[in-house]
Amino acid sequence: MNLSTSGQGDGADARRWLALCVLLAGTLLPPLDFFIVNVALPAIQSDLQATPSLAQLVVSVYAAAYAVTLILGGRLGDLYGRKRMFIAGMLGFGVASALCGFAPSPGVLVAGRLLQGISAAVMAPQSLASIHAIFPAGEKSRALGMYGATFGAASVAGQLLGGLLVAADLFGLGWRTVFLINLPVIALAIPAAIAWVRDSRSEQAARLDIVGALLLAAGLLALVAPLIEGRERGWPAWCIGVLALALPLLLAFWRWEQRKERDGGTPLVPPAALASPGLRRSLAAAFFFYTLAPFFLVFAVYEQRGLGHDPLTAGLAVLPLGIGFLLGPLSSAAVARRLGAGTAAFAMGLEVVGVLAAAGLAWVDAPAWLPAPLFLIGLGQGMALPALVRLNVDHVDARWAGLAAGMVNATLQISAAVSTAIIGGLFFALSSHGAGPTAVKAAFPMALLVIAAGLALGAVLSREARAAP
Repeated sequence: MNLSTSGQGDGADARRWLALCVLLAGTLLPPLDFFIVNVALPAIQSDLQATPSLAQLVVSVYAAAYAVTLILGGRLGDLYGRKRMFIAGMLGFGVASALCGFAPSPGVLVAGRLLQGISAAVMAPQSLASIHAIFPAGEKSRALGMYGATFGAASVAGQLLGGLLVAADLFGLGWRTVFLINLPVIALAIPAAIAWVRDSRSEQAARLDIVGALLLAAGLLALVAPLIEGRERGWPAWCIGVLALALPLLLAFWRWEQRKERDGGTPLVPPAALASPGLRRSLAAAFFFYTLAPFFLVFAVYEQRGLGHDPLTAGLAVLPLGIGFLLGPLSSAAVARRLGAGTAAFAMGLEVVGVLAAAGLAWVDAPAWLPAPLFLIGLGQGMALPALVRLNVDHVDARWAGLAAGMVNATLQISAAVSTAIIGGLFFALSSHGAGPTAVKAAFPMALLVIAAGLALGAVLSREARAAP
């Protein structure tokens, strides 16, 4: 009897970790497909005879669709089953990847990227919510560390893999392989998900809040789309007008949610779920945590226009950050055992030190020493991500785990758009196109100081979230 019980326990443990491997495939693909396409854009533009604006849409339409529908995707998992939505999102992502890979024209490619972004938003929150649901407290930190490491691996590997695939020109497919490579991963992951992933959902089944979903999608689209497109297009009048609609639409969404909850319905984002001051502060901390997003843009420009390096050298220069990002999540569980909920604040503090050190080295024109602070930035970023995720999800009831996961991911994506628009705008204002290396070298540390301020504010908010109910 004891042996049987032990065997069952070992079997359940093994199934959890096998399920985690499958769920991490859903974590890997969305960021991988964002970064991998950046490297392939010149080849795409040349092959399909795409205009610069259409080429930019290949990136921006994916980012906008992903950000806008993440909360809806998380809520769908809560209501209809996270395993079911994970598989549905992965199937959609596979169809969209095939559409992109065999696209005969820029318009079809943009349509495929739109479908990819929506499918990714359905798939990605289920990974995080399922980890929260199936792992006991003692194993959750380790599982979330692997989640963070996967996210970090995707962001680092995307650019390197994209360059390798385009250069390899497998079967004469060229850039198309950056999309088609998803298909074998999905072909393996879907049967494995059916076999190993345990389904979970909110115990209170309800109908989807369609009006709330439409209002939220419209409000987030009005916020994110102009921020993504505005700088590239010189802030035309339509960008300003659409951006001005974001606040009224989001206020209308929130009033609708409050009314629906008062009437006994089930809103898309229950105001009761956001009643915890700790959750509000931890979401704010997640927002400022991702002020690092524009770093990759300004660092690439600094390396090439400021230091005169070629694109390959510039890509290799960011590797110390990538190594730190891979190691950070793996050490997060050990740090969490000592610092508990203070891990996020500690990790963002490491980032602040690294960013300030990089700013100082750039200011005195000593780029040879940059690998050390870059490693520290990556280590802190990788360590903070799983800690922040857990801080957010732990502030809500288990039935809202998918909602919390969607809100965290959506907050990160919105932060990336906002911070890139503001900090990237500052950087390019100080080093306009055609400016010499001296202007670029002066603009880079100024942008880093703003990033450091955002990270420091995120660290403070995460400490306050830890103490809040």
